[in-house]
Amino acid sequence: MKNVLILFLFTTFCTLTAQEISKPGLAPVKMVVDNYHGVELEDPYRYMEDLSNEEVIKWMKDNADYAKSVLNNIPGKQKLFDAIMELINRSSESIYALSITKDDTYYYLKRKPGEDIAKMYKRQGFSGEEVLFFDPETYNSDSEKTYTISSISPNFQGDKIAVGVSPDGSENPEIIIFKANGEKYPEVLYLPTGISWLKSGNAFYYNKYNSADVTDMNRQIFTKVYKHEVGTDQKSDSVVFSKELYPDLRIKDLEIPYVFYSEEADLDVLFLSTVDNNMDLFYKLPLTDNSEKWKTLTTREDNVVDVKASKEHVYYLSSKEAPKYKILRTSIGRPSVANAKTFIEEYDEETIKGFELTKDGLYYITMKNGVEASVYFLANDAASPRKLDLPFTAGEASLRSKNIESSEIWITISGWTSPDKRYLYNPKEDSFTLRQLSSVVEYPELDDLVAKEVMVESHDGIMVPVSIIHNKDLELNGKNPVTLYGYGSYGDSMAPTFSTVILAYTLFDGVLVVSHVRGGGELGEAWHNAGKKETKPNTWKDAIATAEYMIREGYTSPGKLSIFGGSAGGILVGRAITERPDLFSAAAPLVGSMNAVRSEESPNGPVNTPEFGTSKNPEEFKWLLEMDAYHSIQKGVNYPAMLITSGINDPRVTAWEPAKFAAKLQAATASDKPVLFLTNFKGGHGGRTKLSDTIDEFAGIFAFFYWQAGHPDFQPKN
Repeated sequence: MKNVLILFLFTTFCTLTAQEISKPGLAPVKMVVDNYHGVELEDPYRYMEDLSNEEVIKWMKDNADYAKSVLNNIPGKQKLFDAIMELINRSSESIYALSITKDDTYYYLKRKPGEDIAKMYKRQGFSGEEVLFFDPETYNSDSEKTYTISSISPNFQGDKIAVGVSPDGSENPEIIIFKANGEKYPEVLYLPTGISWLKSGNAFYYNKYNSADVTDMNRQIFTKVYKHEVGTDQKSDSVVFSKELYPDLRIKDLEIPYVFYSEEADLDVLFLSTVDNNMDLFYKLPLTDNSEKWKTLTTREDNVVDVKASKEHVYYLSSKEAPKYKILRTSIGRPSVANAKTFIEEYDEETIKGFELTKDGLYYITMKNGVEASVYFLANDAASPRKLDLPFTAGEASLRSKNIESSEIWITISGWTSPDKRYLYNPKEDSFTLRQLSSVVEYPELDDLVAKEVMVESHDGIMVPVSIIHNKDLELNGKNPVTLYGYGSYGDSMAPTFSTVILAYTLFDGVLVVSHVRGGGELGEAWHNAGKKETKPNTWKDAIATAEYMIREGYTSPGKLSIFGGSAGGILVGRAITERPDLFSAAAPLVGSMNAVRSEESPNGPVNTPEFGTSKNPEEFKWLLEMDAYHSIQKGVNYPAMLITSGINDPRVTAWEPAKFAAKLQAATASDKPVLFLTNFKGGHGGRTKLSDTIDEFAGIFAFFYWQAGHPDFQPKN
């Protein structure tokens, strides 16, 4: 979910008309009353948490069919679809997920115009001849499932490549192992995550889910790390880490273990993962048995969010006593962060977002207010870093180095109205050479757009960064359709990046607004902590303040203002419309976390307690109840029009959370506006699906918003 607006994409809309599908009846109430620390809480749709219940599935399918029919009856939806598709197809190809080996072999995914699913290609060097390496549509072709490539992992030598494929938008990968010539090894690995090749190039570590069932509470509880020898059956894989093997580490049920081999440090590194960005890391010599203890690299109290090694040093990115982050360094012989000293100081007005190493030195990215990116370089022989003069003003920047033995560093920059450009940087000449993987595309429509960055005062006087993208001839007359997007969780930043979906939306005179709310990472870790657990209300109150600003400044009015967000952004959307239903004409929580009090009872719930809290704690229960959109719904309120989505294969937000929210809102609203609930029965949390489905999803969402805003091109005849 990170750093992009294009999230939560997963549905195919059929060609039925509204006249052919009847509006489903309200879901039956089957009241359950819980007592949380003396607080009695009614839950009328608890039974929906059982997704094996045929009654529940039928209700979800009936609602999905009706939602599709309503959306397909909006006249302008097809125009939006065509506009997005035309913008995408201007490029002769879309290339992404690049992996470069030491011998300069490029592996990547590419989708050509007219193709729904990306294929894997290879070439020798940037200018080498391209060869089709793997087509996922040929994998398990007898199955009715749709497979997409989810990962590409070559070994250090480049002679073996592990490729992950996932069915129907799920996060249940299957790993195929190839030789560099395209031949397959016989085995297929099921449910592996976090692949890390060993030094030999003949084996790798991986974590394995306990179950493919996204409703299984044991799916990711106390999972194990295995070692796989290429050419052998998965059943013979050996366990290299588990709770039982290393009881002294006292691994918790919310921690998911991964073991990675660091070639630079020649060490095995253990990462105990949760949603907490701060890392628990341990190390030991590679391939040693459990008689050797893991030694501490970092604890969560060290506030380390990234670590990289060269042959001589280990570098850490930490917010400890530096909420806008600093970079620490220690020797490879004493790798623990406890031995590290400050290498790059914290900035006053910029947040350090990431770094890369090359043989020449260290590169790092900073962000100002979450919307202005800079790149710095500290050469090995330099006393201080220097700021690079980028080819154009960047809203977002990313770094990619080949390895620590090479000088090659690629810098990709973009903005709301500036398509991605990928450059090879030469530190000796201080020069940039354009090295686009995909063809360069012209979008003359961008000449008519402006992107404004403003600061908006929130409910408590804090100033919130807000991005506004619109046509340069926009009149501030209060009559413009405006769509507000927000997320605000896990410290993730919504950095400015180009999107053909956003461009297509603005072609119909819409204004796209991104509120960089608290809970995100735009202004550093303090900004994240200001929208987390007890302070979570700041997240949706910042969004509400942004909506009020757009109305006050004449951009729009409540009858033309919509809001959307996905996953944890469902908290923002759900609580914004339940706290201020009068502000919005329409809203779309996409695969949203809508029932925070009960989220912990889903398989992905325990790992999220560091971000939101646990209902087992009396104080934290109060925080969860405050952020719970489902329990905030009140009977008889005029709620805005709603498009609520879920994915039946979603392992992150189980489909019953949006289902319960939709059922309760349908019964509670006093307005005559639609409350649509659309479940994708061949999708998950977003992405990993066909391009046409993705485009159809966004065409449906924005057509729904335009319809509710009264746009004349989007008004159904019936």
